[in-house]
Amino acid sequence: MRFSSNLDLYNTISQNIKYYRKQRGITQIQLAEEAKISISYLSKIEAAGLNKSLSISVLNQIANALDVDISMFFNQYIKKEE
Repeated sequence: MRFSSNLDLYNTISQNIKYYRKQRGITQIQLAEEAKISISYLSKIEAAGLNKSLSISVLNQIANALDVDISMFFNQYIKKEE
């Protein structure tokens, strides 16, 4: 998979985290607690227009909390809910 820019990469990751969180039916607070990150950090990660780097370890913590493979966060073809 290829991303045209870092912003495209970050937006894909952001949307996918939000998508899987909603699929699981949990709030940002619940996910932040399970992933052992702050709610403010998770909010920034899920926000549209995220342009900050994320560590692989944080992505792994979120993936584990959502019970999804970390590679799913990079999928550009998941149907998104508005």
